[in-house]
Amino acid sequence: MPDARSPKDAAEAALLAESRDTVLSYADLCTAGSEAAARLAAEALDHGLREVRAAEATAAARGSARHPSRLPRVPLLLTAVRTTAAAWEEAGQGHELDGDLRRWLHSDRAARYAGPPPGRPLALRGLRDMQAADAELLWLADVEALPTAVVARRLGLDPATVSDELAQVREVFRDRCRRGHVDAPPSAGCRAYARLLDAVTRSSGADIPDDLSHHLTTCPDCAEAAACLRPHGTGLPAALASGVLGWGGHAYLERRRRAAEARLAAGRPGPADDGPADAAPDGTRRARLVRAGLLATAVLVSLLALTVSLMPFGATAEDAAAPADTVDGRAATVPSTPATPPPSPAGPETPPETLPAASTGTDATPGTSAASARSADPDPDPEPQGTATPTAPAGAPPAAAPVAGCTVRYDLAGQWPDGFQAAVSVTTADALDSWQVAWTFPDGQRVDRMWDASHTQDGSRVTATAADYNRSVPAGATLTFGFLATWHDGNTPPHDFTLNGRDCA
Repeated sequence: MPDARSPKDAAEAALLAESRDTVLSYADLCTAGSEAAARLAAEALDHGLREVRAAEATAAARGSARHPSRLPRVPLLLTAVRTTAAAWEEAGQGHELDGDLRRWLHSDRAARYAGPPPGRPLALRGLRDMQAADAELLWLADVEALPTAVVARRLGLDPATVSDELAQVREVFRDRCRRGHVDAPPSAGCRAYARLLDAVTRSSGADIPDDLSHHLTTCPDCAEAAACLRPHGTGLPAALASGVLGWGGHAYLERRRRAAEARLAAGRPGPADDGPADAAPDGTRRARLVRAGLLATAVLVSLLALTVSLMPFGATAEDAAAPADTVDGRAATVPSTPATPPPSPAGPETPPETLPAASTGTDATPGTSAASARSADPDPDPEPQGTATPTAPAGAPPAAAPVAGCTVRYDLAGQWPDGFQAAVSVTTADALDSWQVAWTFPDGQRVDRMWDASHTQDGSRVTATAADYNRSVPAGATLTFGFLATWHDGNTPPHDFTLNGRDCA
């Protein structure tokens, strides 16, 4: 990627080194090709670096006065990507951008970021109202998914106390968002629910009254506040990413989670994790140990794959599902039987009622196993598997073994005012050479992105087709994939599930 403006000091050099992969990751989501992504990232870094310098100059001029309202450095550079993309659209370069981003740039949601500050997303206002160091800690730990030791080293904090500081910073962010929501609720009806919403979100196990639950499903502003006010679980990272970035926030969060998994699998906790300065003499030995571990893993996977290829036709499902293979340098995800029993034939399980907050953490990412993470290519910024799979043509069912029976489990992982994340798990009675899973959305929901499968949508009917690496499914095993989608008037669970054209329970 071309270099951005040359750094003026060591601090700026470190910032650029730490942020290049991060900025390129978001730029890749915003563009239609890798070449355009590299150019967008370079321009955004140049633009963002000027903003960082201007903000620091303003802070220095104010001295001991109240800190200026601004974003921390990493999200500031990321929003520079979105700003640069908008400039491309205005300059006639929109054909190089992602089609969904272009539509978003001309929507009311994009206008919120250019409008008056009180009308901007609550998470964005809350983050800007924090001290820069606190906001940086919150973003690096919760959105970039960096280990606390790496965050402590990057920000110059004590590793022994950084976890306690992070908990305090989350409470500070919650307080900023609470005040922003209570001080200026959009309507009298929202004002009546503001204090109740504050009380309910303080505890992770608090029950949501029915009237508040109904209000949250009909009021986007209060649903947005609910995600920001709950500091527990995975809702807060999703609220931060979507509130600050606007478009592609949840997909970006998923990429950072997968990047963190790949770094851990490669023995690198952070993007530039070379350890403390005084440990430099041991760097070569550590690198050799990591390479040796990866080589041993590769040899083991190869032996397992050879064993499977020599197995007789009548091998059991457990034997066939044991090894993990790779395709095009990416780890193959092997479907596995879920830890919980499949749903009864009465129909798909209805997800429990929750606050509308997205859940995109690694523990909720469908179709990813520990075995696949250990054998993954240690790319510092791997993409979600679904984005690398070409969209399958409609009306082209795959050749597959007859389906004698199947059961489906539909899980709503998280929901926010205009979108949601869900996972589909299908248990098949017979072995499959390939598969297509289809269903019908009752409320006009639209699938935006899918991983571990490609998708097409014709009206309310969605068809998910197997990826190259997970076409084969042993008898009695479960195939799983996930997706991000949008909703407007309602988000009723889908129905009429089929596997290769045959009905599933």
